[in-house]
Amino acid sequence: MADEPAHGIFVWNELNSHDPAAAKSFYAATLGWQFEAMPLAGGGTYTIIKLGETRVGGIFELAGPEFAGLPEHWLSYIAVDDVDLRLPAVERAGGRVLRPAFDVPDVGRIAIVKDSQGAVTGWITPRM
Repeated sequence: MADEPAHGIFVWNELNSHDPAAAKSFYAATLGWQFEAMPLAGGGTYTIIKLGETRVGGIFELAGPEFAGLPEHWLSYIAVDDVDLRLPAVERAGGRVLRPAFDVPDVGRIAIVKDSQGAVTGWITPRM
């Protein structure tokens, strides 16, 4: 599709937080961001960050034992033409797939990847 992001560019930034309410309070006070709740299919809520009417990022709550000890952090997402076809190259190039590809309805297919130097990004084949 002509309106899909180009392969290889950063398309989304997400704050991963144990306390989304505190994060929203901080960024509303400092940057004037507004927030829109989006229910998650498996339960819980994802928060869309907005500046005026523009969606500029998201907040994911680090809830559950799998996130214990993981510090708050920003995660950037890179558009890829086909995440499933690109993942086998990650390990061949010295990286690691931390979370295999999964679907987010109306958003896209996502995988979490650690590069050969240890930096983590999300790769997404958008379906917005």
